[in-house]
Amino acid sequence: MKIVSAFIRKVDIPLKTPFETSFTRMTSKKCLILELHDQDGTVGYGESSAFDQPFYNEEFRDGSWELITKQLLPRIMNKELRHPDDMYHLVIDIRRNNMSKAAINCALWDIYAKQRHQTLAQALGGKKDKVETGVSIGVQDSPEQLVKVVEGYIQDGYRRIKMKIKPGKDYEYIAAVREKFPDTMLMADANSAYRLADVEMLKKLDDLNLIMIEQPLEPGDLVDHATLQAQLKTSICLDESVTSLDDARKMVQLKSGRIINIKVARVGGLTIAKQIQTYAQENGIECWCGGMLDSGIARAGNIAIATLSGYTLPNDIAASERYYADDIIEPTIALDGTFVDVSAKEGLGYAINRENLDRFTIQAKKI
Repeated sequence: MKIVSAFIRKVDIPLKTPFETSFTRMTSKKCLILELHDQDGTVGYGESSAFDQPFYNEEFRDGSWELITKQLLPRIMNKELRHPDDMYHLVIDIRRNNMSKAAINCALWDIYAKQRHQTLAQALGGKKDKVETGVSIGVQDSPEQLVKVVEGYIQDGYRRIKMKIKPGKDYEYIAAVREKFPDTMLMADANSAYRLADVEMLKKLDDLNLIMIEQPLEPGDLVDHATLQAQLKTSICLDESVTSLDDARKMVQLKSGRIINIKVARVGGLTIAKQIQTYAQENGIECWCGGMLDSGIARAGNIAIATLSGYTLPNDIAASERYYADDIIEPTIALDGTFVDVSAKEGLGYAINRENLDRFTIQAKKI
């Protein structure tokens, strides 16, 4: 395939309700949507999940726009690519900026699958026809409010509940949910809000029978997480500390955790996500697919990658209606019990809702 043109958009998709983590509160999903056109007319779509501010990693939306349009795409366009993996040697001189690279890699995979008349899951090597989902809940105002929100999602069919925590809104909040729902799969996501000095509080979470504590310590850290994991019965799941296959190797060597949340955007695309889950599976590390409050485009890619055998735990791939009144794909992603069905259509498997995409676009550029 040879990419001959591209179209990039800044998109603001309103959230149904604000979503709060330990570091921000969001009222809309702000991202970039990338559309690549190959020489035979096949079109592929990807998303850069970089936020407005670089609070999750070093990337931010305006910077991602500049990097994609002025650095990444000029290296990739009008080059013969046999496979989506081939893009990486063309951008090897650009360090990190994985969300920007992921937008291109995912769009290339969409084109690659369509050209072979395969679903994206098939092109990636996936075997599942449905993937199990969980739901992610932002920080709530009180333990009682958190219990109420969790109850609603359990009634909707979710079996695994992830709750965001931060200092002052942690043990008592999760304990209230555990008391109400003694048998539900629960996990806590700290988004790097704690330090080793907080070990005694984190050890209290061992009493709540959580399936994991996600990224309790600093982003990028592997050493302190290893020290913490040695003191906890609860498994640590790494998120921001695993951004590459090499990070996963170091995690295993140091025993920094027992689970990886593989976010396609964070690691630089479907190609790298596939490599990490293979390595993790070979080394006894469980994995699941995390999200970035994704639009339907990125969510469709997440469904496809989660069909690989290394994804062993319920994924953060909630129904579109969990976050959005209106998404930019059709049909929107819906639950089938506690699962999401894998689309049988070629490529991403979903059509673009042009009306919504145009309505949510605040800036666009053809390349």
